[in-house]
Amino acid sequence: MTSIALFGTSADPPTKAHQVIIKWLSQHFDRVAVWTSDNPFKSHQTPLDHRSQMLRLLVGESVSQSENINFYPELSHPRTLETVKVARQKWPDAELHLVIGSDLIEQLPQWYNVETLLQQVQLLVVPRPGAEISPDALQTLKDMGAQVAIAPLEVPDVSSTAYRQTKTKEAVPPPVENYINQEHLYAYQDAG
Repeated sequence: MTSIALFGTSADPPTKAHQVIIKWLSQHFDRVAVWTSDNPFKSHQTPLDHRSQMLRLLVGESVSQSENINFYPELSHPRTLETVKVARQKWPDAELHLVIGSDLIEQLPQWYNVETLLQQVQLLVVPRPGAEISPDALQTLKDMGAQVAIAPLEVPDVSSTAYRQTKTKEAVPPPVENYINQEHLYAYQDAG
């Protein structure tokens, strides 16, 4: 059975940490489906089309190293259950693994129709620096019917929020940095 990692992100902007995650997923799954969407629990500063273009650039860099990574804009939806419905139509016989950051574990029980979602996917939690994985929160998900695995992966300690605040160029890959500069995102021109 084909295993597919579903990696959607609301990253604003996508960072080198996202790139590390995508590369790792490509080594452990038959296919990695990547997309950008809006998280209804976050307020987004940058429009979805800009975030999508930046993620495409990041994926493009990753694809040069692995051919099983693809960008699927049609998976973008604020409700993950709707995303999974589209993924199931595309890959009816695949084993779907929903990839989430450890910062979303406690938020997940509040997601739209989460019980139905958890019946259709296996969860893969990626540890994030500063977002400890609570055993109680994991147990809550398991009690809701989730099959949960923790990715044995260490990601760089960079975040989209920190990038927006500090404009640290090392946090994002060069193509993303170039796009930010070209489009004058995050008050880039004031970062000097």
